[in-house]
Amino acid sequence: MLTDGHGRRISYLRLSVTDRCDLRCRYCMAEHMSFLPRSAVLSIEEMGALAERFVARGIRRIRLTGGEPLVRRGIDMLAGRLGALIGRGLDELTLTTNGMRLADYAPMLADAGVRRVNVSLDTLDPEAFRHITRVGDVGVALRGIDAARAAGLSVKINMVALAGLNEDQLLPMLDYCAGAGCDLTLIETMPLGEVEGDRSDHYIPLHRFITPLRAERALYPLDKRTGGPARYFGVEDSPVTLGLITPLSDNFCTTCNRIRLTVEGRIYMCLGQEDHIDLRAALREGGVGAVDGLIDLALAGKPRAHDFHIERKSKPAVARHMSATGG
Repeated sequence: MLTDGHGRRISYLRLSVTDRCDLRCRYCMAEHMSFLPRSAVLSIEEMGALAERFVARGIRRIRLTGGEPLVRRGIDMLAGRLGALIGRGLDELTLTTNGMRLADYAPMLADAGVRRVNVSLDTLDPEAFRHITRVGDVGVALRGIDAARAAGLSVKINMVALAGLNEDQLLPMLDYCAGAGCDLTLIETMPLGEVEGDRSDHYIPLHRFITPLRAERALYPLDKRTGGPARYFGVEDSPVTLGLITPLSDNFCTTCNRIRLTVEGRIYMCLGQEDHIDLRAALREGGVGAVDGLIDLALAGKPRAHDFHIERKSKPAVARHMSATGG
């Protein structure tokens, strides 16, 4: 069992398989990004070996993230390798995607043992979608969601609350999710990485973002726990389970159960801190057995809480972009 320096059990690994993405969402990355060279990233074999080691040490859930994980060559081999661990230490393998390639990959994911995917979708409006993503076609994402459901995957939509960009989209999104058989989680924007403009211009706390919904339908709390940071609610006259993730207005650090492994082989103990431990050099010099001490060191140094402050007017709390860590 893995335990951090504050007595929290760590059972969840978020594995970023690439820093690359086929979208350029404004809150996630700059329009003209510089990506890591191939020599700086873990191979599929190395990621698989590290993930297996984490499972042997007590990790029970793995989520594949990016960037966009489905742009990584060899993602099918990695998913198959990790899926083979289900029932042999691993309880669940999941994936977060923007949906652009989901129609092509959904059957493979289902065959590998993935049962749930999260799809990042901030609006259903085609023009707003292209504005937020800079390059995207919302129709492609919706077809990907349909394909995932057809493959037997459960789908949860992740919608980032963006003042002035998608405040009018909550009710349409809720109705879409009801019809598509998806659940919906709302997320406050987080201050990671230098992006164009002032991120605080688009920050809105979720209690304000959901005001139009509360005016029309009652919400009632659900006793649902998934090992993540969301608080869950039922919605009057809707089959949709609504999750709220509030890292800024009401943080969830006391129950944090996760660590993050980037495509560079760095363990980040907290999304909202820059401290990290590099596993890549030890792995390449001494094999997978050489990383155990570094894993223990990382957990001992996991902070009690993040350092997110949306009101910063200079640099963000964390210099790296969300796409480099996987959320």
